[in-house]
Amino acid sequence: MEQVDDSSQLSRLEELVVQNPKHLFTLVSLILVLVIYVNLNTLQSPILGLPASIVYFIINGVFLGHAFFKEDAASFQLLLGILLVIMLLGFLGWLAVVLYKIDLASFTLVLFLATTFSSLLNRKVKGKNAS
Repeated sequence: MEQVDDSSQLSRLEELVVQNPKHLFTLVSLILVLVIYVNLNTLQSPILGLPASIVYFIINGVFLGHAFFKEDAASFQLLLGILLVIMLLGFLGWLAVVLYKIDLASFTLVLFLATTFSSLLNRKVKGKNAS
């Protein structure tokens, strides 16, 4: 039985997400925010919400992991990137509660802002590494 190197698979996933010139994964992440919103608003299905949330965390975790921990192993980057996404969502959610209140619309705005921040930060780091 052939053993698969998880680190190389994670490295390929990171390269695919981070180096995508057409920003497909940013668009996918924003579409997932819409899917999560619709699911929370109408369907309330864990069968739809759980995979959408997992993919959302992976994409944005890769973005932030690459931006802050590019010298570390791919699995470590992903883990710390996901933790940063959770911290960013917590901070933005806290800000929404302090400024107004957290409801479904502000929760969706928090997800949208976290996605935008992660993607823009990744582009800035990628652009800085290219020059």
